[in-house]
Amino acid sequence: MKTPLFTGAGTALVTPFTGKDLEKIDYRVLEKLIDFQIQNGADALIVCGTTGEAPTLSAEERREMIRATVEMTAHRVPVIAGAGSNDTQKALRLCNEAERLGADGLLTVTPYYNKCSQDGLIESFTYLARNVSTPILLYNVPSRTGVNIHPETYAALSELPLINGVKEANGDVGALAESIALCGGELNFYSGNDNQITSFCALGALGVISVLSNVAPADTHLMASLAVDCKTKESAGLQCAYMDLVGALFCDVNPIPVKAALCAMGYPVGRGRMPLSELNERNRNHLMTALQNHGLIA
Repeated sequence: MKTPLFTGAGTALVTPFTGKDLEKIDYRVLEKLIDFQIQNGADALIVCGTTGEAPTLSAEERREMIRATVEMTAHRVPVIAGAGSNDTQKALRLCNEAERLGADGLLTVTPYYNKCSQDGLIESFTYLARNVSTPILLYNVPSRTGVNIHPETYAALSELPLINGVKEANGDVGALAESIALCGGELNFYSGNDNQITSFCALGALGVISVLSNVAPADTHLMASLAVDCKTKESAGLQCAYMDLVGALFCDVNPIPVKAALCAMGYPVGRGRMPLSELNERNRNHLMTALQNHGLIA
């Protein structure tokens, strides 16, 4: 059994931008976000991922975001750094850099655009795992990458000591059950979808890497923890209660809605960098109503 990087809810942090053209990262706001998360029960922080707009961060910005998050977190919770690419050599450079900056874990997405076969996934992730010294979480999100990791591929990769776990965002509960059965405890699974926290944990996942947790860290932590502790009915009650807000946070491309939500809650994180657009009026009204329903804004 591999020791998990965390159990419960890991927050997929947004990257706060400032300036006329969003040309700067606002580290003052970042520190407030980190303190808000940790004080309200977040079990881990994930930086420079999809929600953190990694594709539009420069190499220097990525380094500074990881360094600042590690320093501001000060070992209170694990910091997991996004370090994936569709170029395996680039992914390794990103992984090694995140290690040097003090990340506790590495989140590596499947190759996108050029894609690859299941054999290619095994070869690429094996190469990374043999050239790092920090635990790796695989990130399976076929809606964005066009690549899906099969259960048998997870089983093969679980034999590598530094392949620690998976952020599973393919939405396939049946495949999750098969993957957990095949891996025999040698791979730690986390839901990558906020609308499946309870169901994933009921099958043996250890929690979630969450967008919802940006705005509701305490209840997202509780929802995941209850399910991990086999208190499925209580967890399901929270899951169902938050389905309106989860839907609102994905009424447009992530992280457009969650950044609008944080701004409304008093955290001026800015909008998403282009090509992400502003939230339109209809979706904004939908989001604000959901936030009000949960007492997150007046």
